[in-house]
Amino acid sequence: MATQTDSQVYQGEEKIIVAIDLGTTHTAVSFAHAYPGSEVDVRMVTRWKGQPEAAGDSKIPTIVAYEQGEAIGCGAEAREYIGDEAYEVSRWFKLHLHPDSMKISDRPPAYDSDANTSPSMEIPPLPSNVNLTKVYSDFMRYVFLGFRTFFQETTPNGIAIWERLSSSIVIVLTIPNGWDTRQQGFLKEAAQEAGMVQSGEDAELRIEFVTEGEASVHYVLGKVNYRTWLKKGTIFAVTDAGGSTVDSTLYVCKRLEPKLELEEVCASECVQAGGVFVDRAARTLLTEKLSDSRFGDEESISDMVEKFEQRTKRVFDGSQESNVIEFGGRRDNDREYGIIQGKITLTASEVCTAFDSVIKRSTDSCLKLLAGRKVKHLLLVGGFGESPYLRLQLKTEFVSKGTEVVTVEEPSKKAAAEGAVLWYTKQIVSARVARFTIGAVMSVIFNPADAEHLKRRNGAFVPANGLTYLPNGFEVIVGRGHLIPQNFSRLSNFNYAYSEKPETMNNFRQDLLVWEGEETPRWIADADGKRLPQIRSICTIEADLTPALAGLKEVKSEHGVAYWLGEWNVRCIYGGTKLQARLEWEVQGKTYQGPIKVVPTSVLK
Repeated sequence: MATQTDSQVYQGEEKIIVAIDLGTTHTAVSFAHAYPGSEVDVRMVTRWKGQPEAAGDSKIPTIVAYEQGEAIGCGAEAREYIGDEAYEVSRWFKLHLHPDSMKISDRPPAYDSDANTSPSMEIPPLPSNVNLTKVYSDFMRYVFLGFRTFFQETTPNGIAIWERLSSSIVIVLTIPNGWDTRQQGFLKEAAQEAGMVQSGEDAELRIEFVTEGEASVHYVLGKVNYRTWLKKGTIFAVTDAGGSTVDSTLYVCKRLEPKLELEEVCASECVQAGGVFVDRAARTLLTEKLSDSRFGDEESISDMVEKFEQRTKRVFDGSQESNVIEFGGRRDNDREYGIIQGKITLTASEVCTAFDSVIKRSTDSCLKLLAGRKVKHLLLVGGFGESPYLRLQLKTEFVSKGTEVVTVEEPSKKAAAEGAVLWYTKQIVSARVARFTIGAVMSVIFNPADAEHLKRRNGAFVPANGLTYLPNGFEVIVGRGHLIPQNFSRLSNFNYAYSEKPETMNNFRQDLLVWEGEETPRWIADADGKRLPQIRSICTIEADLTPALAGLKEVKSEHGVAYWLGEWNVRCIYGGTKLQARLEWEVQGKTYQGPIKVVPTSVLK
């Protein structure tokens, strides 16, 4: 991966780098034409098809309009189809990709509901006969083509540069802290469908992933003079409050010279508590408030929520007793329900109810991250991070703890988009903390003195080596909370016993599993073989074992049973956010290596 120093001088080979921050409500794209020996100039795409009035604003709506299953408009141009029954508009589709752990435990309760109940997950349905891959690929195609046009039209000699470098463009996609290999695999497939890459192999080579939190810290430290407050040992937090998630990460400064270097202090936080849930709560509030009004219909409520999102939510700081939503014309009146000349007024307490559960969830997440640590600065970015009310509540909560809340993002930009290009070129984070325990299933030698083994003896089996084994053991590869440095790797040994020497060897397949609970279990399933609910598969690693055939050994077990033993190692490499692996085996003392294919578990059910 390319690197550069604090002076911004690029030291890699010439290439185009594009970063796409595809958010729940808005999307932004940044890019750079990196040339060796020159400074890297990160630029934002600020012109989009269908959005001429927003010149200079890099954010576009993350929406796609469909007619009979075919995309007819994306971004701002899709807005004109909202409310027209002849068309279907897909929005908030990013929520479909959130893992179950976020959908259940991290979702805010519905407005005016019992906080102790588990509310239903309100995700807008996809258009008829359109799957999630198509929605993503249609929108990503629109975004990538818009980027290409902007690059060619605003870069000197842009068309020629594009033709020369387009096949090697590095694509950086930002993802929430709570996403993993499964979502990455889905996005690679969507990018291929969108024509951004030519094949699965091309996607592996050119698509990089960075968490929104890590992209944001690169943006923040590129915007502020960090040398005035950052020194070796300083701990600070970065919170990216976006459309559907609030991602918080705690960093410690390891050194300033010759290059800034940070490490994560603990596992990052990711809660489903972004700005869209304030909009959702506002919709529920207005629907209940106007249930008997002639303006309680779906179209009127939608108009009110749109105006609430565009202005009321963005300026509310808790001090305004009257908060006006202008949604109609002079003839739209229903005085009994407070609607006068197309305007409805909400009290401060009513608007607060739309924010409260989301604010609490965001604040609790930050409190959990900072608990027991002396943190002087919390740097706040993201679209929802621009909310004056959120900023006020966070400052109120943390000022007594000696933590200063600082907002550094420009309203017209998305921090993660610009920060993602800086992440690719600078790489200031040298180590990350595992959010979950990663492991693999293994067979365990039966021990009759172990009570747990006795419970599981009905599943025992005896392979060619004559020993008795139990299935469903759990071997930890990386433990939750483990500090993972760049290009960290872990070697896992696998073997298989053959009664006769095989002429060929089958392909190797092994699931990598994630444990989402607290105390790590010895087994992935109970005594009856039912998999534990906190265990899930994130990917399958596959390899051709034919080259390892030469390494088979004829051995005898401790009981005198002769068999052929095949042994090989799988080295998993966890540097950055993208999992890689390779196969290793020995023949007469010499180590050989072979490729392994990482197949993400499908995120769609």
